Amino acid sequence: MGYRYFICDVFTETRFGGNQLAVVPEADGLTDHEMQQIAREFNFSETTFVLPPEAGHTRRVRIFTPTSELPFAGHPNIGTAFILATAGEFGDIGPTITVTFEEKAGLVPIEIHRRPGKAMWCELSAPEPLALGTTIAVDIAASAVSLTPDSIITNTHTPQVASVGLPFLVAELTDRAALQRASPNRDGLGALVAAGVPPDVHVYVRSGDDFDIRARMFAPLDNIPEDPATGSANCALAGLLAHFDAARDGSYRWRIAQGVEMGRPSLLEARAEKKAGVVTNTWIGGSSVLVSEGILEV
Repeated sequence: MGYRYFICDVFTETRFGGNQLAVVPEADGLTDHEMQQIAREFNFSETTFVLPPEAGHTRRVRIFTPTSELPFAGHPNIGTAFILATAGEFGDIGPTITVTFEEKAGLVPIEIHRRPGKAMWCELSAPEPLALGTTIAVDIAASAVSLTPDSIITNTHTPQVASVGLPFLVAELTDRAALQRASPNRDGLGALVAAGVPPDVHVYVRSGDDFDIRARMFAPLDNIPEDPATGSANCALAGLLAHFDAARDGSYRWRIAQGVEMGRPSLLEARAEKKAGVVTNTWIGGSSVLVSEGILEV
């Protein structure tokens, strides 16, 4: 049987930049095993499968890496909303509409913006509130990304697990040179696993150029040596930074560059809202472009 699929690049306005995503927009009839096989065949960081809703919302979406299913991820939601809107699945969206995807982590509202003369732009609201988990010693975190301990700074926070639906170990580096030197170290990542910490590591620096933040994310134990644009990690980072800013409540925004070192530059736009000292919501947004479409024979 044939299933239509689309491939798009997410968090970019330029083909062959950003993060690749395969979308199967009508996945009814596929088994869990077949979905996993298809995700492994595409071998992108994620592939999404769109199904009719079960709780009355817009669609149900399942997200698979080449090795497992995820409860939530950032660029798959942004790209799936873009593909469905581009294919006319939501009708005439006008300048803006909001859709809601049902996922294992919860409901994911997404605003879709059609911008004349520009790529379509989508922004999701995280399905879960910010959750801060285990902190990790600097030397252990540094080893996981092949750096020395003095490459990590702790002025704002120590290396810490953060999640808004999918957990990452987040660490701030001293400068862009340290960011460029970073690379996954399987022995160091194994030490994280032994400590009960997710081995998906998101490192970042505060940037003084066109971006507020530059970041990289490594998850080789999940078959993703490096991810060019990680919406869920940067959404968690936005919440973490807002949480540790004790000076004020209110709205926060960041322009984040990722994927530069891989040759797939990405732009992610993150937001957070904080009230009475509590981060109440986080968002991540960006553009997407269509690359190809075809038929899967299953």
